[in-house]
Amino acid sequence: MRSEAVRLTFLRLQDWRNMEALDVRPGEGVNLIRGENAQGKTNLLEAVWSLSGARSFRGAGDAQLIRFGAARAVVEAAFVSEGRDQEMRAVFSPGREMTRNGIPSERGLPMIVFSPAHLSLVRDGPEQRRKFLDDAIGRIYPSYEQSLSYYRRALLQRNTLLRDAAANASLFDLLDVWDENIARAGAQIVRLRRRYVERIREAAKEAYAGISSGREELEVEYLAAASTPEEYREALRAARAEDIRLGHTTCGVHRDDLSLTINGLNARQYGSQGQQRSCVLALKLAECGILEECTGEGPIVLLDDVMSELDALRRDYLLHRIRGRQVFITCCEDILPAGEDVTQFVLHEGRFT
Repeated sequence: MRSEAVRLTFLRLQDWRNMEALDVRPGEGVNLIRGENAQGKTNLLEAVWSLSGARSFRGAGDAQLIRFGAARAVVEAAFVSEGRDQEMRAVFSPGREMTRNGIPSERGLPMIVFSPAHLSLVRDGPEQRRKFLDDAIGRIYPSYEQSLSYYRRALLQRNTLLRDAAANASLFDLLDVWDENIARAGAQIVRLRRRYVERIREAAKEAYAGISSGREELEVEYLAAASTPEEYREALRAARAEDIRLGHTTCGVHRDDLSLTINGLNARQYGSQGQQRSCVLALKLAECGILEECTGEGPIVLLDDVMSELDALRRDYLLHRIRGRQVFITCCEDILPAGEDVTQFVLHEGRFT
């Protein structure tokens, strides 16, 4: 049985991107935001996404979200969650301050977003796939962010020591200390990444089969150089000479990858543009399901310029999979199936027409 979905009932933006002031009363189901290019459709989705507590899905810093010439940007929302009416306010000046029901809080709303930028998850290198895992896991396992932060600090210290040790051999013994710190934090990160990938694998496989009408099969696998603290210590010792020569650490969770194959072939190297898009969409649908399981609430779904790239069968499948949740879709024209219950908005230069 599907959980009750989180729903925005009102949204107010002030000095956000190209929008001086904008009020939105979304529908409970599908909200279609239409308009020509560069009118503010993605900006509106980005404002909704800010209520998740995560950084911009376009990679923008908080200062970039403030309208040119303004001192701050404000996003205010009324929403239904946990069976009751609630409020949230986010102020960017350029630092970020969030309050929930008038109390400072870092707890955002459960949301999933898919934009063309997410195709980098397949097309680009391992860093983008690690980022996908880190963002998704950090939202459901609070301890993950702590382990990741600790690992990054230890990695920075070890890399600094590697460069110094190249000129001063007496520093070699100090590497054991940082090897131990990296081994312990790295093993914890791998454990949580593997746990998450195990959960997402079958869901993504099922979603991809539905998107491709059963013609293709997606496989997802986490590739790690080591898993346990013992394996990490051994790998770091084995690579120490090469690490000193290069001046940085060559093995660890900062080098791991997520393998994505379609019918046994690497999706990055051999997947078509349509297959790569379907691959990311399947991962996002799987992420949506897991987030709902962990939070007990159906997440809000944001689809930025996605529907126009899908044929009618894939659109119908996607809408069926996300039905029952509040959805925001941006596009240049109405491309939804006839009879679909849709609340439509048309944006022009940051305002509704």
